[in-house]
Amino acid sequence: MLVIALTGGIGSGKSSVSQRLDELGIPVIDADIIAREQVLPGSAALREIETEFGSRVIQQDGSLDRAQLRTLIFNVPEKRQRLEQILHPRIRREMEHRLKLLDAPYAILVIPLLLETGQNELADRVLVVDCPEDQQIARVQRRDGLNDAQMKQILAAQVDRATRLSRADDVINNSGSLSELIAAVDKQHRSYLHLAKINQ
Repeated sequence: MLVIALTGGIGSGKSSVSQRLDELGIPVIDADIIAREQVLPGSAALREIETEFGSRVIQQDGSLDRAQLRTLIFNVPEKRQRLEQILHPRIRREMEHRLKLLDAPYAILVIPLLLETGQNELADRVLVVDCPEDQQIARVQRRDGLNDAQMKQILAAQVDRATRLSRADDVINNSGSLSELIAAVDKQHRSYLHLAKINQ
C-alpha cells in the first residue's frame, strides 16, 4: 500500500484536501485527531502533561485547557519540546497501528509538523498543500481570531515555505477557489491510484 504524508503550513488547506480524499474513499489518518484522543480525560498522556505543566492546564471537567497550554509552550521553547516528547511517540505508534489495519490502494497520513518532527520516513511520498504566507495568515486569523504576534509565533515554529516545498514529492496549490482545489485533489488522487498500481 502506498503511504502519502500530507502536510502544509497552518491555514494552507490541509483539512479541505484530506476531506476531499476521504470523500473519494481514501483512508485518512490525521495526527491532530489522534493527538486529541491521546489527551482525553483519564489518559496516560494527560496525566503526564499535568505532572509536567501543572494543574493549571487542566479544566474543571478534567479536560485539557488547550489555550493555557498553547500560551505556555509558545513562550518557552523547551516546554514545547517537552510536550512533543510526551505526545509524538504515542501519536506515531497509533498512526503505524492504524496503517497496518488498512487494505487500500493508498492511504493518507495528515501530519502538520511532518518535517519539523522528522516523520517523513513514515511515508512513501510527501504531499504539500501550499499557498502564499499572506493567505495563510488571513485564513487563520479569520478562523481562529489570532493576532499578529500569535501568528508570528506559530509560523516561527514551522519550517519555512521554501524548505517545505523543497521536500515535497507532490504539491497542491491552494491559492485559488474551492472548486479549483477540489479539481487539483481529484487529479492528484488519479495519479496516486496509478502509482499504487505500479507499486503493487
